[in-house]
Amino acid sequence: MSTPERAPDIATALAHGFDVDLALLNLGDEAGRGGQGRVQRLDGYPGLLLKHYLDPGKVNGRALTELVALRHGLPAADRDRLDAQTAWPLCRVVDGPRCVGFLMREAPPAMTWLTGAGARKLTEAQYLLYPPRAATQGVLRPDPEQRLALLLEVVGLVGRLHRRGLVIGDLSHANVLWTVRPEPAVYLLDCDGIRRIGAAPVLEQADTPDWADPLSPHGSAATVDSDRYKAALLIGRTLAQDPYLTPGQPFEPLPGVLADRSAAMVRRVWEQAGGAYGTRPDLHTWRAALEGRDAIALTPPGAVPPRPSQPPRPVDPRLFDGRAARGSIRLNRPS
Repeated sequence: MSTPERAPDIATALAHGFDVDLALLNLGDEAGRGGQGRVQRLDGYPGLLLKHYLDPGKVNGRALTELVALRHGLPAADRDRLDAQTAWPLCRVVDGPRCVGFLMREAPPAMTWLTGAGARKLTEAQYLLYPPRAATQGVLRPDPEQRLALLLEVVGLVGRLHRRGLVIGDLSHANVLWTVRPEPAVYLLDCDGIRRIGAAPVLEQADTPDWADPLSPHGSAATVDSDRYKAALLIGRTLAQDPYLTPGQPFEPLPGVLADRSAAMVRRVWEQAGGAYGTRPDLHTWRAALEGRDAIALTPPGAVPPRPSQPPRPVDPRLFDGRAARGSIRLNRPS
């Protein structure tokens, strides 16, 4: 893959996915910081953020180029949907020959809440896993119907990424945002951790505590099956409002979230999610169970379904050639 062209200004970089020089950016307030980098706002560009890596020498610039190219290679409607649901890398930021970060959009204002002290925080999925407390009274809680709708949004987003031949890696309560205003919606952070199946990530992946796949033979490396396990954790823990629930433990959803038929189906899929590596239910199966639909083939409890013979459909390699390129840390969180 050839190196992307350098844009003469930020607007050109955003429009075409070209690299932009760090020197062109007028950096504003810091919006977040993690072990691998910091996030800063840009003066004159409201809603736009720079994710600035602390150790650019460890950055896989090619992997970041692929993510930028993938977005720009999508049809307009698909690209708009991706932008609405993810903090996807829009263009790389370079300093001389080094890739030092990327530009991304800030999370939607509706996915924030105001603390009693007046600080604005992101509405992370963790607030779905715990009962309301005095310290989090500013979070607008979902009713049972909205809670189910949020999970269907998560299932749809993860499923679409998998169908494009991508894996998420560090999927957890801390990098999924949500809102019920004006309707249930979700938003994925830390998207520079996403990569093509089997490809190297932008930076070495680190799993969120209590969200790692205990049966993965690949450790913390991202795989579709580990994504499915982590998605199951998010679904089960949100339905039961239990931050430590794992497959194999008794599962009892909150009252009113699932119909009787759906609850029975979800329990069976939940049991399968704790099965051997390579056998975890896909997101289509989870959607069917959550909706209580008949179009689902469930394996009897205790049985192990066969491992899929084919991996998810790979990304079109044309998205990553020179023409397309030209054309886990906790960041982008307000302090």
